[in-house]
Amino acid sequence: MKIGIIGIGNIGGTLARKLASAGHEVRVANSKGADAVQPFAEEIGATAADTNGAIAGADLVIISIPLPAIEKLSKDHFSDLPASVPVVDTSNYYPGLRDPQITDLDAGEVESVWVSKQLGRSVIKAFNNILAHSLAELGQPEGTPGRLAVAVAGDNDAAKQLVMRIVSEVGFDPVDSGPLSESWRQQPSTPGYCCDYDAPTMRKALDAAVKGEASKKRDQLMGKFATLGANPTHDDVVAMNRSLNPLQ
Repeated sequence: MKIGIIGIGNIGGTLARKLASAGHEVRVANSKGADAVQPFAEEIGATAADTNGAIAGADLVIISIPLPAIEKLSKDHFSDLPASVPVVDTSNYYPGLRDPQITDLDAGEVESVWVSKQLGRSVIKAFNNILAHSLAELGQPEGTPGRLAVAVAGDNDAAKQLVMRIVSEVGFDPVDSGPLSESWRQQPSTPGYCCDYDAPTMRKALDAAVKGEASKKRDQLMGKFATLGANPTHDDVVAMNRSLNPLQ
């Protein structure tokens, strides 16, 4: 499969590495152009490209950049990409920490619905509710007991199914979290966000989410993390996330 990945940070870079290793034709890009990503591309066996080059002719596009960078992407980048090609959004909104305030999101608009409007096409929300360490290190073959899960939301069933196959291929059980309008259930500080749950528990966590509650908890999160010290372990982070929304 030809896969274009825009953004090679913790999530995008890990997905690029895993998918190239699996034999896919991966093209990587970021805002600085092909030369800037050339060393990483050579390291993982991918092709360096600019944004247009990563998207053109792709069977799947993964966008793994912050929301302000998404806002700067031109809709023209996607004008020639068939509507059947899934565009995956891995982003999360962290106002005041990493992101500037975005009025529509502060007013309650679902993050990936907002992303769809910026890109001028529907997206699939995935790989946003898993920690970078978990994505890189904790994947398991299909059928492994306790295999960790990743939520996938979207409006195009065929596109969603393709993305769910990719989720499984990189080592995780995909859990269908519904249409894009319901992807708020996997946004930061919801019960299913970055808690290292298996599929049955992820399903329970998504169902337990209460609209409007997560943003209040998200804004308290950095203060809670400060109590963990300068170098919290992965287990510390998971335990903190779970403590925000204990499941019954």
